[in-house]
Amino acid sequence: MAKGKVGKTVESLGEYLKEQRVSAQLSLRQLAEQAGVSNPYLSQIERGLRRPSAEVLQQIAKALRISAEQLYIRAGIVDPHAGAGSSVELAILGDAKLTERQKQSLLDVYASFLAVNGASGDEPAN
Repeated sequence: MAKGKVGKTVESLGEYLKEQRVSAQLSLRQLAEQAGVSNPYLSQIERGLRRPSAEVLQQIAKALRISAEQLYIRAGIVDPHAGAGSSVELAILGDAKLTERQKQSLLDVYASFLAVNGASGDEPAN
């Protein structure tokens, strides 16, 4: 993903989170407390200055009572056009037994497999 696209993704994620927070009638401080993150960190996410991890997005989604998958898509973690692949990505992201680094490594490996299969036109063997 190009750097410019990541920046725009993070900004639109922040705007979306702020809209959801205002819609839920929560202050920044209330949402930060419910999501278990610091007030300044949440503020930076909303302003598009920080890109949160999948785990933080999951905590924010839970506090806002919205879909974590939607936040993953808006953050660019999950491709909405990936079809069945997104269920694999969601399973990895939702596994509490994995660290953030392990999750990212698995997602990177999975994405590389998809890229190789897509570039070669090969269908995976059953």
